[in-house]
Amino acid sequence: MTDGPGKDGTGAGPGPAATDGRRRAARPPVRRSLIVRLLAVSALVAACSVAASVWIAVQTTSGAIKKQQGRILADDTLLLDTLTGYAATHTSWDGVSPVVRDLARRTGRRIALVTQDGVSLADTAPHSGGLPGRAWAVVDPLAVNGADPIDRRATGPFKLTGAERRTMDGYALQQVECLRGQGVEATVVHAPSGRPTIRTFTGSGDQRAKGCDSARLGRPTATERAALRRLDPLVADCLANTGLSAVRVQPDFSWRLGAGVSAPLREGAERQIPPCITEGRKTLLKSYVAPSARLFVDSGESVSQGFRLSGANIARVAGAAGLVFALALGVTALAAVRLVRPLHALTDAAQRMRDGDGTALVPVTTDDEIGRLTETFNDMTAHRARLEEQRRAMVGDVAHELRTPLSNIRGWLEAAQDRHVPADQEFLTSLHEEAVLLQHVIDDLQDLAAADAGALHLHRERVEVGELVGQVGAAYRARAETTGVRVTTKAPPDHWIDGDPVRLRQAVGNLVSNAVRHTPAGGSVELRVTATGDATLIEVADTGTGIAAEDLPRVFDRFWRAEKSRSRRTGGSGLGLAIARKLVEAHGGSVAVRSEVDAGTVFTLRLPT
Repeated sequence: MTDGPGKDGTGAGPGPAATDGRRRAARPPVRRSLIVRLLAVSALVAACSVAASVWIAVQTTSGAIKKQQGRILADDTLLLDTLTGYAATHTSWDGVSPVVRDLARRTGRRIALVTQDGVSLADTAPHSGGLPGRAWAVVDPLAVNGADPIDRRATGPFKLTGAERRTMDGYALQQVECLRGQGVEATVVHAPSGRPTIRTFTGSGDQRAKGCDSARLGRPTATERAALRRLDPLVADCLANTGLSAVRVQPDFSWRLGAGVSAPLREGAERQIPPCITEGRKTLLKSYVAPSARLFVDSGESVSQGFRLSGANIARVAGAAGLVFALALGVTALAAVRLVRPLHALTDAAQRMRDGDGTALVPVTTDDEIGRLTETFNDMTAHRARLEEQRRAMVGDVAHELRTPLSNIRGWLEAAQDRHVPADQEFLTSLHEEAVLLQHVIDDLQDLAAADAGALHLHRERVEVGELVGQVGAAYRARAETTGVRVTTKAPPDHWIDGDPVRLRQAVGNLVSNAVRHTPAGGSVELRVTATGDATLIEVADTGTGIAAEDLPRVFDRFWRAEKSRSRRTGGSGLGLAIARKLVEAHGGSVAVRSEVDAGTVFTLRLPT
């Protein structure tokens, strides 16, 4: 069941032009050649690679130098901190030699420690002749750099006994448990003297809030009270001229004033209290720490402050750069040749296609982008050949369709001119029928041309689908009944879509006309409307002769007919199904067909709701 006349052997166009004398595309200038450009890019890449390698080498070396400098600075910090800690925890330098030797082994440097009077305390190379350079630092636990000039490891008489530490640890753990029970994360931190303190991480940090008593943890132990009794007079002597004789130092070396201090004196003199506490601590701790000593350290490994290449190194770098440059050029040249060869083949094939050779195919030799480009070119060539064949066939079909009515009109007119037939009403009716058929073919071709060019204008409005289908069924029902075919419609009520009612009636009418034409007497044609979620389906189902499976892909081709015996008068213009598909596609829809031989055919129009 198709709509279109058969072909009558209309001639094809001229064949491909001969290859002799065919023009070839001119080769591009050398400076614009792909090979030259690839080589230039390769040279640039190689030069950038060499420069990047040199830069990386310099940066790596500089990084190593900075790392070495950082290690030496860390070693210096280790030396001073270790020896200061030793002095803070020992009353003399006796026994410091093993510590100095261990530091020398770890840092790889010579270390010498002497008293302020020049007496040697320890030396890792005593037979090297003199001290290593000048004094590098003074080791004094009571004069370190920082907010507190006294090293925190110098505890002296404030160091807690074992029993006191265990007792204070118990208080601290109770405090931590209390704080954690109230949602405050806390931990115990020990000072060098062994006194525990509470460090909080979450919550308000107020250790006395909500029943967590920290009074016991803040009270001084017996050892601390004894040391504070010795410290308070030293601080009082320092503050003798200020009138603040009632200053009491706390275990954390904070202070509080006695009740007998007057406000004016307190306001003017309390800034002298912290320095006096520090001086009192120094006096008290002097007998508990080692005396100050001078530290001598050699420079150790020499650290280069720059980076320079020797002549041999420059030659090696230049040789490596030249090798990289040559390899880059060689690889690029090989890749360029392999890349340009298929491009030349594509250029020659395109030239042959321009000269009329419809079989200008290029063999696919690679599986890369060039290979895919070649495959696409071959597909385009084959598609162009098919289009050319269809164009020639359509020209022949159009000529055949127009020739028949024109020949009939000419025959009738010549017969009337020669007075073989009278120019009566029957004569005029025959001429009119042939003119109407000719006009029908021309109108169909005009509609297809407008659809192909995208110039098919639609006048969209709200369309009630049931009413539209009913109108089409009513228009073809009388014609169908004369051939014994029954036309029925079935549609849901009040279902609307957006479209051009004239063009939609034309599309559905073409399908109904085709169905009635190919349905024998006693058969039926049914128009059904089905509404889905996002589309409206209009089906035209008949009980006609059906279409073979191998012919289904061509039913919408122009002027194609499965039954070659049908003529234009019995088979229509041959353009109805093609026009129906174009009209539906212009509405954003699609057309599908399913058929079974001797059972019938169903055409389905799918339109957006």
